[in-house]
Amino acid sequence: MAPTSNEAQVVSKPRGVQQSKELAEYLSSIEPPIDVIYSSPFYRCLQTLKPFTDRYFGDGKSSRKIRIDRGIGEFFGRADWEHPHPPTLEILSPHFDHLDQDHVSTHIPASKGEMIVELHERVRKALDHIVTTLDNDPAQPKTLLICSHAATIIAAGRVLTGQMPEDPDTDDFQCFTAGLSKFVRKSTDPARGVAGNWDCVLNSDTSFLSGGAERGWKFNGDESFVAFPDDAAGGVDAAKL
Repeated sequence: MAPTSNEAQVVSKPRGVQQSKELAEYLSSIEPPIDVIYSSPFYRCLQTLKPFTDRYFGDGKSSRKIRIDRGIGEFFGRADWEHPHPPTLEILSPHFDHLDQDHVSTHIPASKGEMIVELHERVRKALDHIVTTLDNDPAQPKTLLICSHAATIIAAGRVLTGQMPEDPDTDDFQCFTAGLSKFVRKSTDPARGVAGNWDCVLNSDTSFLSGGAERGWKFNGDESFVAFPDDAAGGVDAAKL
């Protein structure tokens, strides 16, 4: 099984729609064909997928549904307040067809955000659950498409390949708008597990996009909103500005 992941952001409505259509053309040509689709619950991911999924399900290529999974959802820095929650299936379903109404997310991001190390652990657990679930699927799917966000895709690349840099800000796994990354499994032996058992053969490929690589993203610190231990008040010293 070769999971294929695409960073899902819409640059602007006209540009983003064009990119999503070009992505759909490319996804339709993948071999082996996509069997299963997982997506972050945020609207922009499903919007990016829509040209492909409309064709995919419209052609009757699959009886499966899109599984909305919060374990591969957006990354928000740690804060003292609750970040926006993604829309529920009840809200999403009138806008997007073919959503799996029975799928239940197992790993939920913390409502007040995460540190980078917590993001990687959440993604590791989510991917382990997703891949194990599909390994136990009697249909034995070959290709999994995951649609998510830059931070989550970078974390997924590190988890799948086992290549976690000492500095999380390292620019290793690329994430361009509508870029496509592909990871191929080394061994299907259950003893190998999921983490570190994959090769990255495409690193946010954008060769199929008429505009090429756009709006790349990388980590830049924890993006935390809480005070650091040596600055408990969270104040700003104006003399240092």
